[in-house]
Amino acid sequence: MHHVIRRSVPAALLATTALVPAVALAQTAPQQATEAELDDANVIVVTAQKRSENLQNVPISIQALGTAKLSQLNVTDFNSYTQQLPSVTFQSLGSPGTNVIYMRGVASGGDGNHSGSLPSVGVYLDEQPVTTVGGNLDVHIYDIARIESLSGPQGTLYGASSEAGTIRIITNKPDTTRFYGRVDSTVNKVTNGDWGGRLEGFINAPLSDRAALRVVGYYKRDAGYIDNVAGRRTFCGTTLFNAGGSAIGCLKDGISVTNNQFVKQNYNDTEIAGGRAALKVDLDDNWTVTPQLMVQDTRSHGRYLYDPKVGDLKVQSFYPEFRRDRFIQAALTIEGKIGNWDLTYSGAYLDRKASQSSDYTDYSEAYDSLYESAGGLAYYFAYVDSTGKTIDPRQNVIGSDHFKKNSQEVRIASPGTAPLRFVGGLFYQYQSNDIHQDYKIPNLGAAVSVNGSPGTLWLTQQHRIDRDYAAFGEISYDLSPTVTLTAGGRLFRYDNSLIGFFGFGRNPGSQFTASPSNAAYSSRTGVIQCFTQSGKRLTDVTGTSAAVLLPGVVPGSPCTNLGVWNGSGVDPVKATGDGATYRFNATWKPRPGLMMYGTVSRGFRPGGINRRGDFGAYQPDYLMNYELGFKTTLADGLIRLNGAFYMQDWKNFQFSFLGPNSFTVIVNGPTARIKGFDVDATVNLDPLTINFAGAYADAKLRNNLCKAIDPTFACTGAGNAIDAPVGTRLPITPQWKMSGTARYAFPIGEAKGYAQVNGTYQGRSTSDLRVSFAQAIGDLPAFGQVNLALGANWKGYMMELFVQNVTDERGQLTRSISCGQCTARPYILPNQPRTIGLRFGADF
Repeated sequence: MHHVIRRSVPAALLATTALVPAVALAQTAPQQATEAELDDANVIVVTAQKRSENLQNVPISIQALGTAKLSQLNVTDFNSYTQQLPSVTFQSLGSPGTNVIYMRGVASGGDGNHSGSLPSVGVYLDEQPVTTVGGNLDVHIYDIARIESLSGPQGTLYGASSEAGTIRIITNKPDTTRFYGRVDSTVNKVTNGDWGGRLEGFINAPLSDRAALRVVGYYKRDAGYIDNVAGRRTFCGTTLFNAGGSAIGCLKDGISVTNNQFVKQNYNDTEIAGGRAALKVDLDDNWTVTPQLMVQDTRSHGRYLYDPKVGDLKVQSFYPEFRRDRFIQAALTIEGKIGNWDLTYSGAYLDRKASQSSDYTDYSEAYDSLYESAGGLAYYFAYVDSTGKTIDPRQNVIGSDHFKKNSQEVRIASPGTAPLRFVGGLFYQYQSNDIHQDYKIPNLGAAVSVNGSPGTLWLTQQHRIDRDYAAFGEISYDLSPTVTLTAGGRLFRYDNSLIGFFGFGRNPGSQFTASPSNAAYSSRTGVIQCFTQSGKRLTDVTGTSAAVLLPGVVPGSPCTNLGVWNGSGVDPVKATGDGATYRFNATWKPRPGLMMYGTVSRGFRPGGINRRGDFGAYQPDYLMNYELGFKTTLADGLIRLNGAFYMQDWKNFQFSFLGPNSFTVIVNGPTARIKGFDVDATVNLDPLTINFAGAYADAKLRNNLCKAIDPTFACTGAGNAIDAPVGTRLPITPQWKMSGTARYAFPIGEAKGYAQVNGTYQGRSTSDLRVSFAQAIGDLPAFGQVNLALGANWKGYMMELFVQNVTDERGQLTRSISCGQCTARPYILPNQPRTIGLRFGADF
């Protein structure tokens, strides 16, 4: 019972100005030149390998968007910065904070369930991981030093959720040298939509020559542009019977409902408010302590998906739809020296609460049609009130997730200038999630509801814990001034657990066997599978009149059916394991400005638990990466050309799909092979800067994907079949993604003006791995987008007019359905329609 997404690629996919030299960037305000661009304007410094290095010397396929670039590209959130990262794709429920991130085509689709697989891409805020199951932390982007995108397995230094890559958001730190600040504002209008805008600012205040405080605040409103229009749904009423009295069909003359009370133009909008504070204290010349605090509250209304059956940018929703996503993160970083070695401690505590209401009318409509030959929901299912009268079968899903994450890392690094260099450390992470999902049918009778929760058809009430332990290290040795060898490894252990309740109720009538037993007659989930005081599940008890259910372990649940009997009570179901990942790298610098490298690396993702015991646990999956890359800098930095060619084997990857009763199941699928390359080029012809970026990914199955588990992948035997044959492309990621940007600077009196044009293109991609399923809900067509900006910078001020999606292209980022039987009504997540806006900024 979970919404499924068939998913997506960002609207503008390729790194449009990923490596734009700062000759063009220098037009921004003075304080915007940060640690990402040091004394040399053409040098970008990153910390991808846990030490500060010139990006052109890092033997990793990496992109870095610095403060100035983020401002130039008008980047404010996840959607806008992933437009600039060529290897990144995502799938989404359509609201901020519900995106599941993929890199380099390592995507099987169907991920994001709160009880499902851990992500394959790690997300970091400064030194601390903020990766959560079921959706990324959508941090508002303002006063950010840089965003680093590390493609390929990063498990040596970054852990289990960095199987395919890592994204790092690095904030600007307090500065003890001077007091300064900035205020920025934007107002925009979406074509045939609403008005939006934002107000942002920060202050950097030295407290002494050894301490400084930096405070950031922001408010943003994203305009709505999808209309919830009037609609009606009519369900089965009169049941048709044959001569023997068996149901053979129905007439659609039953309960008929409208959504008149929810009709609204510009139905989808989002408000974001938050802030960040950091205190930097230099204890002495060698030791620095930096505590940080960030809070953010995101409130989304409506849905960002439209129904093509209803019309362009239109939908018909029959219940309130909203999502609120709040988080607070407290972090502490301590940096110092022991002799000439650098010691770093980083710890953080994240508390994230997300709550939402979703319309689930599509589920009722689909299953009413599915069982139409048996009388539909009105006859086949017992959707009745306390008097036995048939009721409106529509559902409204009320859900919440409460994430808590505690991470601790300590590492030590030798001097970066020595020919033999080492970085290594210890890592521990504890993350939990309290999961609540209540599928409500108003007026549903208590006898067919979840026990103790009248009106609830299905309830999920679970507690999940994921623990990670690791020891890691990398050693680099300069064989000569031009050749360096690196070897790294990470020893890991994971310990994941899940306990609670999921499913339907059980009629508490005589011996728990009264008819109907529940509103879906299910024997696989719900109360019938709960533990009794005897230690047996209710379904296994003889003489159920004597059966007494144990109270639910998780508060709010009627009993516990997801767990293991320990002799006196119920323990969580666990998935544990250990192992190692590694990385070997050889780097050659035949001349200044040219670096070539080769890498062999292994990525990892932990196994986990299927809630339905008859499907068993799913095992870890591994990604082997073989990569050759180069980085070139010519003409004193005026020309850059970087690229990487790779081949990856994704072995027995975890595959999530909607099984019986639209219930998410995770299995280990076949092996896939992904071949591709990333390339970007920048030419600075001051005052003109031109950038091109592109990525190619050819991701295909090497074995059949079977309908039922078959270790031979022959897909033979009763009940089995081929869902996707050998050679089927993996979903979500298009083969080609490209982007180009041209920025021209010119004087306007005392001001420095600029004009910028950015074009993006992405190829077609499939929406699901299963061939018939993908055909039913449709592919994601190829599309392109053009963005324009015209502005000027004065001393201390800036102003810009911008137009995003100039041609109002209706690109499709995601195709999704509400349930496994809802393929007749797919929804589309579009790129934002044409948006025209003004930006203003001032320094002080």
